[in-house]
Amino acid sequence: MAKKKPTILVVNDDGITAPGIKVLLEEMQKIGNVVVVAPDSPQSGMGHAITIGKPLRLDKIDLYEGVEMYKCSGTPVDCVKLAVNKIFKGKKPDLCVSGINHGLNYSINVLYSGTMSAAVEGAIEDIPSIGFSLDDFSHHADFSHCRPYVRSIAQQVLNNGLQKATLLNVNFPHISKELKGIKICRQATAKWFEEFDERLDPYNREYFWMTGKFQLLDRGEDTDAHALSNGYVSIVPTQFDMTAHHTITELNSWSFDVQ
Repeated sequence: MAKKKPTILVVNDDGITAPGIKVLLEEMQKIGNVVVVAPDSPQSGMGHAITIGKPLRLDKIDLYEGVEMYKCSGTPVDCVKLAVNKIFKGKKPDLCVSGINHGLNYSINVLYSGTMSAAVEGAIEDIPSIGFSLDDFSHHADFSHCRPYVRSIAQQVLNNGLQKATLLNVNFPHISKELKGIKICRQATAKWFEEFDERLDPYNREYFWMTGKFQLLDRGEDTDAHALSNGYVSIVPTQFDMTAHHTITELNSWSFDVQ
């Protein structure tokens, strides 16, 4: 008896027409039955935002032959929520993959990323989940070197599962770097130092345009930043429990003198 193919939910934050999601769905079709739910327009930097106070639209589309696809008017997290509740109707997929994002989501960027937040939402729903990102913002980015790794990593998650409340954050170096393999890493410590360019609109009203510089504050050789800069695919096991467990004992020693 033939083994049943796994069901795979494919999402992203760059929008349903982005080249990265096409690559991802093509690779997932080689190992499972694919359902795509993605924003109808780019939603980069949305983090874990959800839509409240206005309607959400979910429309089936025929963008690629033989692929069940839906475009959503909401955020990447909305896409996962709607997929679980309205498309799968509570019968959850075997895997949720998000991306492939145009641009890295390593280090502190994981907090801002719509790509990773979609994967996090998958993990919250107890679906093994992976976020994939490439160091190339170009619409014409070359994802060819990512393909075998995407498929292999997804297959390993299907074979072995992931611990509850965890997911994988996978980042690929630019095509210009020869891939040396995979490194399991920790998230590097870094920060964005923002600048706000002050401008005037045609009505002479002030507005701001945010720019900034990414500064790596971590020289450890076990980080995602180090792996990527040295030609490795970085995999960071990630969790959505943000409790600082190591500080609980210290806080319990404080005296809260509330009268």
